[in-house]
Amino acid sequence: MRILRASDRIAVPWKNGGGTTSEVAVYPDGASFDDFGWRISIAQIAKGGPFSTFPGIDRKLAMLDGRVTLTIAGQDVVALSPASPPAIFPGDAPTSAELVEGPATDLNVMTRRGAFTARMERCRLSGCDLAASRDAAARFCFPRASTSVSHHDDTIRLAPDDALLFDTEDTERLSFSGDVDALWIEIRRKNPTK
Repeated sequence: MRILRASDRIAVPWKNGGGTTSEVAVYPDGASFDDFGWRISIAQIAKGGPFSTFPGIDRKLAMLDGRVTLTIAGQDVVALSPASPPAIFPGDAPTSAELVEGPATDLNVMTRRGAFTARMERCRLSGCDLAASRDAAARFCFPRASTSVSHHDDTIRLAPDDALLFDTEDTERLSFSGDVDALWIEIRRKNPTK
């Protein structure tokens, strides 16, 4: 298990000035937008506008703070808040966001189509199923409030939006202090080796 601290992330401004993005994790390490297999990031949205397009990429987006509406080509307008399920849409579909209540912050998972898929869901830490599926490539947990986790003989303090990255072999139960909201992400290989 690795801890990915929110305080270690670097916010990169968008070219259009509408916000910033901080990379949480990418595979393979150091991959660019042209060659990543999967990428997880957190975006701060300061004003509405169009999304960048990512051909061949599938996206899942969950609001952490604030509220937005997403207009995705070929879909109904989607209203997103910290209580709503993640939005799912192709990265190559023209998409734009409008702030309803902001500034807003979102958690974004991108996977290369045909290589990886992702599952992202909201849960309470007392009810999250941390067991890996057979074809899991990576698993993440994002507590939404301060908490601590007991792992082996260690107790690790987590700040809001710190992420836990689990080894795919790590199936032991973890003990969290308190029952806080969290986002759970599992990245799977599309065609796992038999």
